Formats: sequence, structure tokens, C-alpha cells
Amino acid sequence: MTAVPRVVVSAPSSGHGKTAVAVGLLAAAAARGVPVAGFKIGPDYADAAYLGLAAGRPGRNLDPQLVGADRIGPLFAYGSAGAELAVIKGTMGLFDSLAGRAETESTATIAAALRAPVILVLDVSAMGQSVAALVHGFRAYDEVLRFGGVILNRVASERHEQLLREALGELGVPVLGALRRRDLPAVLPGRQHGLVPVAHRSIEATRAVRRLGEAVAAAVDLDRVLALARSAPRLPVQPWSPADGGPAEADGRPVIAVAGGPGAPYTYAETAELLTAAGATVAPVDPLRDEALPEGTAALVVGAGLPESYAEELSANRRLCGAVAELARAGAPVLAEGAGLLWLAREFDGRPMCGVLDATGVSMEQTVIGYREATARAATAVAQPGARLTGYKQHRGVLIPRAGQTPAWSWGNGAAEGFVWRRVHASQLALHWAGVPGLARRLVAAAAVPLEKRGPSPRVALPTARSASSPSEPTPTPTAAAGGRVPAAAEPVSPSAGRVPRPAQPMPAEEQPEATAESGAAGTGGDA
Repeated sequence: MTAVPRVVVSAPSSGHGKTAVAVGLLAAAAARGVPVAGFKIGPDYADAAYLGLAAGRPGRNLDPQLVGADRIGPLFAYGSAGAELAVIKGTMGLFDSLAGRAETESTATIAAALRAPVILVLDVSAMGQSVAALVHGFRAYDEVLRFGGVILNRVASERHEQLLREALGELGVPVLGALRRRDLPAVLPGRQHGLVPVAHRSIEATRAVRRLGEAVAAAVDLDRVLALARSAPRLPVQPWSPADGGPAEADGRPVIAVAGGPGAPYTYAETAELLTAAGATVAPVDPLRDEALPEGTAALVVGAGLPESYAEELSANRRLCGAVAELARAGAPVLAEGAGLLWLAREFDGRPMCGVLDATGVSMEQTVIGYREATARAATAVAQPGARLTGYKQHRGVLIPRAGQTPAWSWGNGAAEGFVWRRVHASQLALHWAGVPGLARRLVAAAAVPLEKRGPSPRVALPTARSASSPSEPTPTPTAAAGGRVPAAAEPVSPSAGRVPRPAQPMPAEEQPEATAESGAAGTGGDA
């Protein structure tokens, strides 16, 4: 059982300011000395990182697609332990789902599962009495959902606020706060999808969180929010534990390097916790600043939170790129997801990368985003052949070829994606390890095997573009490489039949950007 006070912060759609309000609520409560915890519904790393920064503890993701609906409650109970206020920030609109399954994966569904009251953030900058009709519709759409009140955002004046309060008062809807148009500072910098990651702007991010906390504290009745959160009933679940599966069968505690920045890792918080529980010594490594892997590194994990926008800085760190290539050559397990795959490539947008994979990364004009039901194609620490897992993709950069001779995954019409080479498993598909029981234990066991006992790994040649992309799967058209072509600093570790051409063909159908992607106006006090 868990009795942590909790609220869900949602909105009619993206762009109403729910990220700024959720971060501000956490920061304001923390400034009062209230222990808090922040959660993001859905897979987005950046939102969770800002919520975690405001809370002073890891921000966590609650995504039924990635972990299964039955783990949402236990993960919440685990991540909120000891908190006196948990703020759960929704995705898109209250009844929306990134995967299009609102009845099982929307913010409203998660709120109901957690028995949490919902606070609706409303951008009222161009709205008067119609706010009552809007709120009435949301409240009546799902009468089981507990509607706790609204926070008005971008109110024009005192008269405007009075008009809105009167309209909502006739419905009996509590107004928990009213933020004027300039109350929420534009301090959460936006990009095409989501927020700029916390990891490499820690000073600016800390200042931004503090300013949002001050703004919310001045305009929102925090006592009423806390009272609403405390009214949530006990949740009849047992907390999830990273130790549930027990330690791996391994001698010693192998050092596993996990990539991240000074403000946050590039993985979900549970990844390092699972590795530690499985018997590893987890050591952080910053791909932008560290010139060497941690001493004794036996395996490397690079999560999908690695920002593609830092390609120039990643490329400039040649010493670390060389160390990663040497680690892969030695047969150590290397797991890369999302942009981590691009970092392992020979080059990305003309800039040399680690050269572990003989493939070229290029940026597309649009962002690929969405879930994939994937089938494992090779035996690795991630999965056995034929295993079916759900992952998430959000990237602009793609690899040419998009798959190696031994692919990591296939999905849809059988299209192959990713690379398995030696003990490298690299793919743009990101997994939530709490939803993949045994992954951490398998990785720790593989990392614990001494190099001299690992035996030879097959040196498989990666395919040329012709063998990697079937006629039904044309290779995408890249944008122009930034700064022109830069020769790689070192030869790729994996052999190849030659350099891969860049044919001008359309993006594969299964990689087309999805219309349900949540992109907001975070830079203007909105949300991502």
C-alpha cells in the first residue's frame, strides 16, 4: 500500500503550460521543505529530467506501453517513497495517447489507475466565458475521473481573471491559481520535440526551475494543491523493486559505465538501479567532457537520452571515441539506444564518431517518433532471438545502412533495424529496462566474464547499402551534412565491403513521422 499525496497535471492539449506548472509546483513545494517526487507520463526523457531537477530526486517515467500497465502503480510507489507530494505530468491532452490507445494509455487512464485527482492547466489568453464549456466537457467526458480543479495560465488582467472565475464558479470548479501572461518566464528552452536536455545545461536549468517555483508560489494556492493531493486514497500496490530478480550469476562486481551528463543520465533512472541490484558497479561517463572510460570498465550503456544536437561536441571528444572503439574491439558488451547508435557510427552529419559500426549517420528534416513492437533477431544480453518487446523511437538522425548483417530488431513488414556485432547491440529503439525483466542481470553476467575467457567473437562484415535496404525498404534521403564531410579519425572497428553510398530515396513508410507526436511551446512557458 502507498499513501503518497499526489496530483496529475494535465491540459486540453500540448502548449497550455503544463510542464512549466508541474515543474513550478514541485519547486515551490520543495522550497517550503516538502519532500516531493516528479513523474512524466510517457517516454520523454527531458520532461522527467526537469521534474527530477525540481524535486531533488530522479524524475521518472510512467509508460504502460514500455513497462506494462500492471507495473505503473508499483513503479509509482517505488519512485515516490518518502514524498509528501508527487506531481505526475501528463502527456499531450488529458484523453490523448501517443500510441492512439486512449482507453489504456492516456493521462486520464493513468490518473484513474493511480487514483490521483487531476489539475487541468488552461491557456486562457484568448478565452472568456467559454472556459466553462471547455471544462464542463472535460469533466463530463469521464465522470469516473476525479477532477480536482484548474490553474489558469496567461490571464490578461484582473478583470479577465474575475470573468473566468465567475464562469467556472457557476460549475463549482475550484480555481487553484491564476498566472498572468508573463508570470511563467520563458526559461524552459524549446526544440522541435521536447525540451533541451537538463544534462548539459545544469546551471541554466537550475536557475529556470527556481524561477518557475517562485512564479507558481506567487500565483497558485499551494496549500489547496497540497490538500487536494492528500485527499488521494491509498493505492493498493506493492512498490516495485530493482532487486526483485536477484543478482546476476557473476564473480565480483563488474564496472558498467552508463553515459550521462552532469545533470542527468541518458537512460531511465531504473536502468542504473537495476544494474546495481544485479551486482554491477555503475560508473557515470560524460560523452562530452570525459576523455576516458571509468577505470576497469567492463561494459558500456548509452541510453536514448543522448542529445543528437551535440554532434559536434561528441565528435570533438576523440579520446573517448577511441576508448569506446577499443572497448568494443575487446569484446566487451556495449548497449546503445537512440542517438547512442549514431555515436557508435563511423560518422554523423560528416563528423567522425566512434567508428564502432561501419555506417553513416545523417540528419533528416523531420523527427521519427513513436512506439514499435519489435522482434529480436540475435542472441544478446538484451534478448533472445524471437523475443517480442515494445520500444520507443524519437530521432532525426538515421543510419545508412539502417541495419547490419546481423540486425538487432525487425518490425512491421519485417524491416530490419539496428546492429549486432561482437557483443555490441545498437539500435534506435529505446527500451525501459523495468519492462524487460532479466536484461540487467544478463548484461552484468556478460560483463563479469574476464576478457581472456570470452573467446573469439565472429567478425561479421556489415552489409553494403544494397544488402541492408531491400526494395520495399528504401534508404532515407539525408539533409546536407553540417560543415561538409570530415574524414574519420580512426578506421571503423567492424569491417565492411566498402563505404556506404547515400542514395536519394524516400524515408521508409514505417519511419515516417507520426502525427501524434507531442511537441509544445516549452520556450514560451508552454510544455513539450
